[in-house]
Amino acid sequence: MIKHIFFDLDRTLWDFEANSHQTLLELCTSHNLSDKGVEDYEAFIKNYKAHNEQLWDLYRVDKISQKDLRRERFERALVDYKIEDTKLAAKIGEDYVAICPKKNKLFPYSIEVLEYLSQKYKLHIITNGFHEVQHIKLKHAGLIPYFDNIITSEQVGAKKPNPKIFNYALKKANTSAEESIMIGDDLEVDVLGAEEMGIQSIFFNPKKVKHNIDIVHEIFCLSELLVLF
Repeated sequence: MIKHIFFDLDRTLWDFEANSHQTLLELCTSHNLSDKGVEDYEAFIKNYKAHNEQLWDLYRVDKISQKDLRRERFERALVDYKIEDTKLAAKIGEDYVAICPKKNKLFPYSIEVLEYLSQKYKLHIITNGFHEVQHIKLKHAGLIPYFDNIITSEQVGAKKPNPKIFNYALKKANTSAEESIMIGDDLEVDVLGAEEMGIQSIFFNPKKVKHNIDIVHEIFCLSELLVLF
């Protein structure tokens, strides 16, 4: 029955944690944060990530804008070190958005799996990431040729798990829930969001995070998709 496979992008195909971490280390060095009182870059990045997660939680429920998210996450991280410099925070934020999406580290077997699946199914992306940024990631990671449609929350005006974005994706792909399956790393956003729409799902759980949700399909490595399909 399955004819269309919808993938999440960040933390499912594109290794967000690795790419982001490398970018943040580069920015700490290029902006000479050690001269400004940041002695431990790893500790700074840990603080930044905590602020970023909090702000993304607000962004997902439309309580903060994209612009404010990009600026404030670095402002907060710098203030932790008593660096109150809005211009510096804004510049680091701009540099991060310019550099990070061009990183191209993918999860193991991403290309092999996409090569295989694209011969048998129509593949699509559904992502909550920023429209322009996600297209840059896909381009630099060499992923664009594998996907028929790239659906972002920014273009739809709704974020996963909102039914609106799944409905939009199904219409865009000219398919039905019964003929589709969603693969993603976020239980609530990807898996439960899809299941609520009657779309089958596969939970990608590379860190083997424990949970109490009964899931039909759970994988720990993308290579398992070669067996499932």
